Amino acid sequence: MRQRRRALVLLGVLVAAAVLAPVAIGRGPDDVDLAARRLAPSLAHWLGTDDLGRDLFTRTMYGARVSLAVGLLAALVSTLLGGAIGGIAGVAPAAVDRALMRLTDAALIVPRLPLLMLLGAAFAPSVPVLIVLVGAVGWMETARVVRVELRALVTRDFVQAARATGVSAARTLWRHLLPVVWPTVAVAATLAVGRAMLLESALSFFGVGVQPPTASWGNMLYQAQNALTTTPWLAIGPGTMIFVTVLTVNALGESLDSRP
Repeated sequence: MRQRRRALVLLGVLVAAAVLAPVAIGRGPDDVDLAARRLAPSLAHWLGTDDLGRDLFTRTMYGARVSLAVGLLAALVSTLLGGAIGGIAGVAPAAVDRALMRLTDAALIVPRLPLLMLLGAAFAPSVPVLIVLVGAVGWMETARVVRVELRALVTRDFVQAARATGVSAARTLWRHLLPVVWPTVAVAATLAVGRAMLLESALSFFGVGVQPPTASWGNMLYQAQNALTTTPWLAIGPGTMIFVTVLTVNALGESLDSRP
């Protein structure tokens, strides 16, 4: 419980910092000051400045808006899609179950990052499109765990009693099964946030994700990669934020999955 509270508080702080960045910082992420190029961290610029004199702390906070949005919303897409497919497979006849699980297995075989890199190179996606793409390739784990949970539940007495009284399969799923499966879905959703953020960061790092001048943690690392030996502070902010956020959501998922 203590771990869960700490993870929720830290995640709340990260989200609040991202949302309040325009009000709290007072400068824009693309404000250029050529007289302040490549300055090391100082009281004036907490994380230093980049090649164009842009304040890296400001860009990191604005980048949180994009990276957290992609992580959270893509996880929502993948959780809803995976929950729907896993839910249908869990209560449907055996033939439908087998077909949906073969579809899930086939989707798991395809490497996600190369597929997204091809799609990103082809379409140069905007943030909303990137959310959909990342969410659309991350549903399989959720579908499998929901299906397994439901298959174990459909033989229980309370489900059989509901069916015996004429309750439809859809109503049984909604009223009797989903409340029991919800903790498993919540754990899968928190893990999906971490996966989505890492995928967004990797895509932006390779230049096929969020496109400049929009700041995201991934494309900030991409812009820093050629100057790490001379100006290492370019990567400190986004790298640390990715690490802390993914660690936080994974800790939250672990706390939700804890058993007495």
